[in-house]
Amino acid sequence: MELVYPPVILACKTLFRVLDLKLDVQGSEHIPASGGAVLACTHVSYLDFIFCGLAGLPAGRRTRFMAKREIFANRVAGPLMRGMRHISVDRDAGQASYRQAVSALRAGEVVGVFPEATISQSFTVKGIKTGAVRMAAEAGVPVIPVTVWGSQRLWTKGRPKNLTQRHVPVLIRVGEPFQPAPQDDQDALTQDLRARMTALLDQAQRDYPDTPKPGEAPWWLPAHLGGSAPTPEEAAARDVR
Repeated sequence: MELVYPPVILACKTLFRVLDLKLDVQGSEHIPASGGAVLACTHVSYLDFIFCGLAGLPAGRRTRFMAKREIFANRVAGPLMRGMRHISVDRDAGQASYRQAVSALRAGEVVGVFPEATISQSFTVKGIKTGAVRMAAEAGVPVIPVTVWGSQRLWTKGRPKNLTQRHVPVLIRVGEPFQPAPQDDQDALTQDLRARMTALLDQAQRDYPDTPKPGEAPWWLPAHLGGSAPTPEEAAARDVR
């Protein structure tokens, strides 16, 4: 019985209404109403797990996200994360969390992952890890690419959070699923997943209703679209500092 997740969802939806966030979800029909699935989401904000999770609600699915163990150690967030049955990830000993995720998938859960591992400060899709494809192949479930765009304007890495900002458009796009198999080339499928995630993000950026005025270079827009966000190379240099 879910005692924590439903009230958390209700609280988030209430906050979104108060802030009048312009939520636009497309493609949620790709998330199955039953059975396991891996949601592989782009990562531009600390809030992406909330918005990515919204994509599963039309199908009645509550997503179990893999998140770093430091969040679970937080006095406030920890009990909520455990109550929602999210999966703690110790980056120094990731095999246990991987096994837990595979077990959850085999039990019919939807598991959310961020294959880039950390927030992309360039607001493009970074290189991604093979874990999403590997766990889907092992559990015999599909991978579903997801992108969130606009959430970086509320709270992202290297910028002050602005959680009370109103009327911000947030676009959530869900792509078509694909089914990895154990005998497949997992590196090739991972590159295919990255291409799918990139295509979704590119489309969300094209669809985004807020556009800069002439001469403006918004910090939340990637450099290749005329924004002042760091280039992928500059962002990679920041990540290793």
